[in-house]
Amino acid sequence: MNKKYIVAALVVEELDRANKMYGPFTSPHEGWAVLKEEMDELWDEIKNKKPDKDRMREEAVQVGAMAMKFILSNC
Repeated sequence: MNKKYIVAALVVEELDRANKMYGPFTSPHEGWAVLKEEMDELWDEIKNKKPDKDRMREEAVQVGAMAMKFILSNC
């Protein structure tokens, strides 16, 4: 399977998990705050002297999922 489809599947899987736990964002402000938090976590891993590629991938998947959730909840 093509890597982009694997990544897309991981993002959708994370989106589904987050929606089951928390439901949609209640406002654009909430969506922005959650997306920023996920970006900050990705940035924290990137800044490590030896970033963990698995952890970066996990955080990037969460960023993608929250971006999709933002669009679906607010746009």
